[in-house]
Amino acid sequence: MITEDVSFSADDGAQVAGRWFLPDGAPVGVVVIAPAMAMPMRFYRHTAAWLADRGLAVLTFSYRGSEPELYGPLRDSTATALDWYQDAVAAAGHARTRVDAAGVPLSWVGHSFGGQSLGFLADAGVDRCVMVASGTGWRGKAAPTIKTWSPLLWRVIAPAAIAAVGYYPGRRLHILDDLPGGVMRQWGRWCLHPDYLFSEHPELRDGFAKVQTPVTALWTADDELISPDSIRYWSREFPNADVELVEMRAADHGLTRIGHSGFFRPKRAILWEELLLPRLARS
Repeated sequence: MITEDVSFSADDGAQVAGRWFLPDGAPVGVVVIAPAMAMPMRFYRHTAAWLADRGLAVLTFSYRGSEPELYGPLRDSTATALDWYQDAVAAAGHARTRVDAAGVPLSWVGHSFGGQSLGFLADAGVDRCVMVASGTGWRGKAAPTIKTWSPLLWRVIAPAAIAAVGYYPGRRLHILDDLPGGVMRQWGRWCLHPDYLFSEHPELRDGFAKVQTPVTALWTADDELISPDSIRYWSREFPNADVELVEMRAADHGLTRIGHSGFFRPKRAILWEELLLPRLARS
C-alpha cells in the first residue's frame, strides 16, 4: 500500500486537499471517504489503509479551510457549509479520473455530513454509497441531550465565540472541533430548521431526487449526536434511491460501544469487515 498526496479544484477554483491510499496492484474498485463536519482527513486513514490492503484505491479529503496546517488560519477562511458540499463534488470528480483509467466501480462512504453530500452527486456516476451515522442535522431529530442544549449553542455560544476570535473555537469550548465561522453559522441556521439545508436552498431537492445510487445507511442506537429517527428522516430525502437501513448493534460484533464516530476507529475494524466491505462496489 502506498499513499499519494493530491490537490484538486472545486468548480469555483478553490483547492481541496486529498490523500490517496493505493493498493500494491491494480485496484478492484475506487472508494471516496467523505468526512463528517468536524473531522480531519487523517481520522479516516486507518479505514482507508485497511481497504487499500484489500485491493481498493481510497481517496480521503479535507474540506476547504477546515485544517489550518493545510489551508492556513481558520479566521481567514470564507468557506460555508454549502461550499463543503461542492468540495465533495470535486472529490468525486477527481476520483472519477482514476475510476475511468482503471475501469472499476466507484463507491462513496460518507460519514455524517459527508453522507449528506450524496445529494449533490447525482451526475458523478457513484455506483454504491454507504452512509455512516448520516441523518438530518435538524435538532428536532437529534439525540435527546443535543436536542436540549443545541439552541443555546447555535443562537448564543457559537455567534459570540466567532465574533470574539474570528472562527468557531470548538476545541477550547469542548464542543465539536474548530470550524470556519461561515461554516458554523450556516450549519447552525440549517440545524434549527426542520428542512435543514433545504430551508435556504429548496431548489436542491431536485438534485436529491435525481439520485438513484443504491445506499446503505448504517446507524447505531448508541449514537450520542443523532437519533434513529434522524436516519429515517434523512433517508426520505432520496425518494428515488434504494435505501437499506442497517442498525449496527455493538454486542453483535463483540463490541461494547460504537457511537457517532467509532465506526472509523481501528479497534472497531470488525465493522469494516462485516458491514462495510461487502457493501462496496468491486469489479
